[in-house]
Amino acid sequence: QVQLVESGGGLVQPGGSLRLSCAASGSGFSIYAMRWYRQAPGKQRELVAQITRGGSTNYAEAVKGRFTISRDNAKNTAYLQMNSLKPEDTAVYSCNAVKLGYSYWGQGTQVTVSS
Repeated sequence: QVQLVESGGGLVQPGGSLRLSCAASGSGFSIYAMRWYRQAPGKQRELVAQITRGGSTNYAEAVKGRFTISRDNAKNTAYLQMNSLKPEDTAVYSCNAVKLGYSYWGQGTQVTVSS
């Protein structure tokens, strides 16, 4: 089993940057694909970015070129670097660890982009 704890959210002005972290406890972090999702008020949860256990990445069109997902298996941590933030990026961001038949979630961290 894996427990996930996100951190790094907060209030930032448009154009600013934040780095979210997702710290995992438990065994086998390196074999999980890691995903970041977000959910804005009144909207459905959407997949923002994914990194496979092999390090391949993909992104939602809305964040391509601005967000970067990465992982450090030695630290059991996944990251989401968010640059050039926009008000429409405001949401609760949650990390998700997946492998065949298993899916674990963190509690989420609030990101608010506002002047």
